[in-house]
Amino acid sequence: MSGRDGNSDDDTFDGVHDDTDDVTFTVSEFAELINTALRRGVPSGAWVRGEIQGLYERAPHQYFTIVDDTPGVKAQLRVQLFGFQRNRLRPLLERAGVRLQDGVKVRIAGTVDYWAQGGTIGLKMSDIDPRFTLGELALQRAELVKRLKESGLYDRNRTAVLSPAPLRLGVVTSAESAAWADFAHEIERSGHSFVLRLLDVRVQGDQALVDVPAAIAELGGHRDLDAVVVIRGGGGRADLATFDAEQVAVAIARCPLPVFTGIGHEIDSSIADEVAYRALKTPTACAAALVEIVQAFVADTEDAWAAIRHRADAVMASAAARVDTLTHGVRLQVSHAIARSDRTLASRATAIRDRVQATLVRSASRLDRSADRLRRMPERLDGRARAIDSAAERLRLLDPATTMARGWSITRTADGRTVRDAAHLAVGDSIITTFANGTATSRVEEVST
Repeated sequence: MSGRDGNSDDDTFDGVHDDTDDVTFTVSEFAELINTALRRGVPSGAWVRGEIQGLYERAPHQYFTIVDDTPGVKAQLRVQLFGFQRNRLRPLLERAGVRLQDGVKVRIAGTVDYWAQGGTIGLKMSDIDPRFTLGELALQRAELVKRLKESGLYDRNRTAVLSPAPLRLGVVTSAESAAWADFAHEIERSGHSFVLRLLDVRVQGDQALVDVPAAIAELGGHRDLDAVVVIRGGGGRADLATFDAEQVAVAIARCPLPVFTGIGHEIDSSIADEVAYRALKTPTACAAALVEIVQAFVADTEDAWAAIRHRADAVMASAAARVDTLTHGVRLQVSHAIARSDRTLASRATAIRDRVQATLVRSASRLDRSADRLRRMPERLDGRARAIDSAAERLRLLDPATTMARGWSITRTADGRTVRDAAHLAVGDSIITTFANGTATSRVEEVST
């Protein structure tokens, strides 16, 4: 064919092909040719679906790759979202709560384009179908819920035992967020002695998928806590995507402590809410629920003490009445006993007095008789004295010493036996003769009877 310079295709020089007549394009011209052909072959505003990967920004533009979500297919397409289109689509995405980020499945429209500087064919994005993304997210959530139920994790945290007064709380959130400020203010306003242990984490983005589960696991290992609280302020669905992640749901389900969630606004709901011990709509509502539990415990405790006091008062009143009755009975019995004792004592005193009187009378009579005998005693003693003198005289006359003084003696054997009969002696016996004024010892030479 003829080129732009009019040379023939068949001209050669020394056996070498002469391309002076061929059409020759510059790279940029050829790129334009490709783009023209692509635009003719691919309708403007064609829709493509797939999963976002490798998203990055170069203000004010965004660039990413959309990969085929068909199993076994590895097709991919470069996408450029330029600043003016991005600004135009931003309200639509915000209303739907969709955020473009890695892993999000999208259905987008645009114009096919060959980028000469990079030598790649891509899509200049001009539109997006948020309902497709929301539907995919809902499907992913449903599949995750199914897996959690099949593994037994879905209801696991709701079987944890909650303290009747959960005052010691581990909190997972961003320390700089309004969620933490609202939660802490509501807790402080209650006036109860809550103890808060905050783990400062990212609550959105890729890092949040690491920080949040790790923080929940760490706080769950503390035995000095009563519950774990996971809170985050409001945002779009993409902002809250962390709490639809399987890692976060599994961490909550496996936490040995009850987990309370307060994520997003009133209309927001997440997988984290579904598996938590209790899910509240907002961080403030989460704090209010915990305060309400503690207040209910305090009220129950006060009611119990009031019931105990009332019961104690009733028991004391009943006991006091019984004591009064017993006291009255005891007083009557004591009075009767004292009266009986008085009568008994009076009777015994009379008897004792009579007996003493009789004894005294008998003693006086005996004393009188004794005195009379004592008065007659000298006469009796004189008679006795004369009798004693007479007996003494008779004893004196019968005393051997007196007899011996008249010449009598007493003979005894050597062993002291008195000799009353000569037949009791034998020749050769020693005998002792006692006289009134001495003794003599002799030997028997002859015995005659």
